Amino acid sequence: MQLINTTPPVIRLNDADNVGVATRALPQGLPLDGDGERVARHNIDAGHKVALTAIATGDAIIKYGQVIGRASRDIDVGEHVHTHNVAMLERDTTLTDFQPFPRSPTQDSDRTFMGYHRPNGQVGTRNYIGILSTVNCSATVAKVAAEQLNANPEIEALGFDGVVPITHGSGCAMNTESEGFAFLERVIAGYARHPNFALVVIIGLGCETNQVKQLVESAGLSDERRLAYFNIQQVGGTRASIGKAYEQVLDMARAHGRDERRPASLKHLSVALQCGGSDGYSGITANPALGHAADLIVRHGGSAILSETPEIYGAEHLLLDRAVDVEVARKLLARIAWWKHYTEINGAELNNNPSPGNKAGGLSTILEKSLGAVAKGGASSLNDVLEYAEPLKVPGFNFMDSPGYDPASVTGQIASGATLVCFTTGRGSVSGFKPAPCLKLATNTAMYETMHEDMDINCGAILDGEMSVEAMGEAIFEKILAVASGEASASESLGYGSNEFVPWMVGAIT
Repeated sequence: MQLINTTPPVIRLNDADNVGVATRALPQGLPLDGDGERVARHNIDAGHKVALTAIATGDAIIKYGQVIGRASRDIDVGEHVHTHNVAMLERDTTLTDFQPFPRSPTQDSDRTFMGYHRPNGQVGTRNYIGILSTVNCSATVAKVAAEQLNANPEIEALGFDGVVPITHGSGCAMNTESEGFAFLERVIAGYARHPNFALVVIIGLGCETNQVKQLVESAGLSDERRLAYFNIQQVGGTRASIGKAYEQVLDMARAHGRDERRPASLKHLSVALQCGGSDGYSGITANPALGHAADLIVRHGGSAILSETPEIYGAEHLLLDRAVDVEVARKLLARIAWWKHYTEINGAELNNNPSPGNKAGGLSTILEKSLGAVAKGGASSLNDVLEYAEPLKVPGFNFMDSPGYDPASVTGQIASGATLVCFTTGRGSVSGFKPAPCLKLATNTAMYETMHEDMDINCGAILDGEMSVEAMGEAIFEKILAVASGEASASESLGYGSNEFVPWMVGAIT
């Protein structure tokens, strides 16, 4: 791909587009091209769209060479194109002419990362100890025990990265047959078996719906060398439970021995592809660059997990076209159908998804946001579609069903097995996701410079004409391997990651 020339104030992303994207704030009357025939009819913010041709009411608004909506009124050349004159376009997707997409090949690769090899064959990118709560009632015990253990220098001396409390606000007054309860069980089980945790202690209260013994047994968490569990009510209350968790962790850590990083092939690496605080540049810079990096991960034998079902709505055809078989395609359509029903019964619609921050950044409809979001998934074959927090089974590129709320989505990806997170952002995001390290990819240079302590890579260099999408993707790929091998990400350097465990809650709380 050629470097984007930022000399003109507006860039056209595809020859078929009838709108362009402002590379900077455009004052009213500014010429949009060299001959001066087209001028900005209003003040237009950076990242927002401007009409390059006259667009009649009902005509398609085209960006990325794809339809992102319909004109809700006549739009003149040079007009700002946004929510005030763009309407949502409903799309009917069927599998009538479905053709399987060839499975993306993997190459014999000598690329490795330095990871922690676990007895079950998995490889972690970090070496944490986890204290997991089954219910909100045991959260304080988990947090205090983790704080006391992190203050003990023996934890670091034994080679661990620290103790992470995994707490949440649910776990009781739930229908055990509901989807929400199944999600919670899958998430906790996924974290308990996660390769970035060398050791795990799970703490319950004793009378909650989400019973710890039942969870451990149903999830097959039977390795007593790395996992222990108990209920507060049986131990004797708060102080006794904090003391028990403290001693259990120390006993297990001392018996475990010191782990050392060793080379591991990329087949052991699974990367979560995520975005938050998207803007008009997300689909131009950071998202396609991350997509190229994801393709490199898959090519070298690793896996990548895209998620946020509401944020692929309207662009799902791009994923369906890459499904390796009709069953994978049907799984994806089933999740889209579930979301349409779910939003309907809750008095909402999928097009409500773009947040105020997204709209302020120039995104008008979910179709536009989705087309940019799907770019994170690169061009590899879609090998499987996972339900929320379902364990990854098929290597390569996967899609996992989740809400568009970033913490809940990333929580599911990590539970599915992601050992590293890549998070693109245009407005700025400051979260981390222990036990997985998180790389922040800025879509534009202005935000990167403002929030440089929170950002790992400035993909705004693409817009600035300094790098191509492919070159940036290769830089992201190399950064992924460095961080997987132990280099601290920006969010880790700031201490983020202990508060972003957010299981997706669906269903009534009684």
